[in-house]
Amino acid sequence: MTTKKPFGLPSVKLIAIAAVAGVVAGAAAVYVKETGIGNGIGDTASAECPMARERAANLTPLMKGQVAAMVAANEPRKLTGVSFNGPDGKPLTLDHFAGKTVLLNLWATWCVPCREEMPALNALEKQMGSDKFQVVPVNIDTGDDEKPKTFLAETGVDALQLYRDNTIGVFNSLKKEGLAFGLPVTLLLDNKGCLISAMNGPAAWDSEDAKTLIKGAIGS
Repeated sequence: MTTKKPFGLPSVKLIAIAAVAGVVAGAAAVYVKETGIGNGIGDTASAECPMARERAANLTPLMKGQVAAMVAANEPRKLTGVSFNGPDGKPLTLDHFAGKTVLLNLWATWCVPCREEMPALNALEKQMGSDKFQVVPVNIDTGDDEKPKTFLAETGVDALQLYRDNTIGVFNSLKKEGLAFGLPVTLLLDNKGCLISAMNGPAAWDSEDAKTLIKGAIGS
């Protein structure tokens, strides 16, 4: 019997490119582990997420095909240390998105697989974005906003807002949580802000598999 490997990657070649390019904050390469996501954070789920474990378990059968690298959280919890800047440049936490199911994605312009999946994330937001669901892509390029803004414009990414963290603090925070080992990294949070699944590596977010997963997370 084969055990599903957390953070399994849909494209080893793409991730190898990202690793060569230099994965941020000392994470030299994306790798696969045999245990659940967010290990070592604690033996009990967050008291604020009593229903999230069942929701994560119910979504597990939907983590297949183009989103097979998604792995349900062992211990659903709120990620209180995650912060970044909104489109207006003002600091945000995940509490800002309370009431919405959120697909949080960390990306950079120098990360080849990140760049390749952005149009798919854009398509997902166009088709499914609502008052119940939002794709939140956080760019972690250092420097000013010019490069990520130029990339989004050149690739026709027009449905996604630009969230930024040029300090790479959001990546390091997720790395400490046992959730980020390289780029891209994507987290699925329920409408209470509780982590229910995560993956490292790119995915076809405009695929039917992805849409089915998101519908299941929203509860529609």
